[in-house]
Amino acid sequence: MEPFSPPEPGFPAEKSSSVPQKKSRVLVGATGSVAALKLPLLIAELLKIPGLEVKVVTTERAKHFYNAQEIPVTLYSDEDEWQLWKGRSDPVLHIELRRWADLMLVAPLDANTLAKLANGICDNLLTCVIRAWDLSKPLLFCPAMNTAMWEHPITAQQVEQLKGFGYTEIPCVVKKLVCGDEGRGAMAEVWTIAASVKRILEERDLPTQS
Repeated sequence: MEPFSPPEPGFPAEKSSSVPQKKSRVLVGATGSVAALKLPLLIAELLKIPGLEVKVVTTERAKHFYNAQEIPVTLYSDEDEWQLWKGRSDPVLHIELRRWADLMLVAPLDANTLAKLANGICDNLLTCVIRAWDLSKPLLFCPAMNTAMWEHPITAQQVEQLKGFGYTEIPCVVKKLVCGDEGRGAMAEVWTIAASVKRILEERDLPTQS
């Protein structure tokens, strides 16, 4: 993980001596679903989109499922928020990340974090970013959970609540899950997610090429 430097006004991308190329900035949130195993693959697929800059915010539980050494972009977690802020003049990480990103993608979104978001709970870095999210910017979420959890009546209510906030669902799919069950609840395929990000950036007329 790269150290977080106090941002200059606007939390800018890297500067160069020539006219800088504008990039789209995507913030990926990862939560504690087994589908977080696919985080390295998802980041690799997103980085194939020309002109895209990516950062990741992870929950502590999500760390169980992937190797941070396989994530080739800046990775933030709860400890970074608290280490960054020492006094009143210091930047607040969840606010800086909210300002930095053009689009947020939560993939996977587990049942626990889904419930938190639907009810406005913000008890970690990821949920704080989302609670502070600029609703004029797109936020995509990819549910991922066991079929029995997906079929619980409260899940549909909570998904609808997020959609009511203006967030965009990338629906889960039917497949054999890691736990051995077969049914709906698996995270959408990585290439489907990346294609959705690219399409929405293009619809918003944000750059997707260098």
